[in-house]
Amino acid sequence: MGGWSYEPWRETFYPADLPNSRELSWASRQVSMIEINSTFYGSQKPATFAKWRDDTPDGFMFSVKASRYCTARRVLAESGESIDRFIHSGISELGPKLGPIVWQFAETKAFDPDDLAAFLALLPPEVDGLRLRHVLDVRHESFLVPEYLALARRHGVATVFADSDEYPMLADVTGPFVYARLMRTQSRLKAGYAPKALDAWAEAARTWQAGGEPADLPRVAPPKAGTKAPRDVFMLFIAGAKEKAPAAAQALLARLGWKPPTA
Repeated sequence: MGGWSYEPWRETFYPADLPNSRELSWASRQVSMIEINSTFYGSQKPATFAKWRDDTPDGFMFSVKASRYCTARRVLAESGESIDRFIHSGISELGPKLGPIVWQFAETKAFDPDDLAAFLALLPPEVDGLRLRHVLDVRHESFLVPEYLALARRHGVATVFADSDEYPMLADVTGPFVYARLMRTQSRLKAGYAPKALDAWAEAARTWQAGGEPADLPRVAPPKAGTKAPRDVFMLFIAGAKEKAPAAAQALLARLGWKPPTA
């Protein structure tokens, strides 16, 4: 799910007597992954990343949203200094719990192949000995073209699949892993999504993990033929009726056979 500090969750997710300072520790034992959004708006200290690492159990994972100063600009090719500052801000303190880095573009940012290619060339493959996994959150219809797919694949970066009413839905796999943001949770549903929808997303996760591609999702081009290697799948409930995100995540994890770690 996205984040862990959200006031309505004090009524719907967290135990009534849980101190605010223990929210991450408790949440990380109810779900397997959290996307850190605060890094999009401002820098965090290395000690903060280290505390988040130590507050969570073995096997837990964070994805980290990159600073908006890297992506909310007219010319992406000029973001080298901002990218370097973000990469060396302390994210490596997360160690093995560091998952994908999400580079979110503005809704008005159109596909410019030359500028995007220059931006992708600036993304480092590692920091402090940790391999980095990059995923682009593109939010403009102009990215729904084969030229974008080819460019992303050439640089080995994934593309966010957004189950959304607001953003383009692009299920073409462009990187070595899949990153899905499910954004249609509804307040009226106990788990945010209907049971049949959660069943379908669990099946999509299995298909992606096995190296396949779900046939019923919108694509730009047909999937490539040939043997497909297994891949990691990151599937998060974000936006929509956010108060339902924890319940949706727990319901999906249950369908996938995930068991919460011992407290």
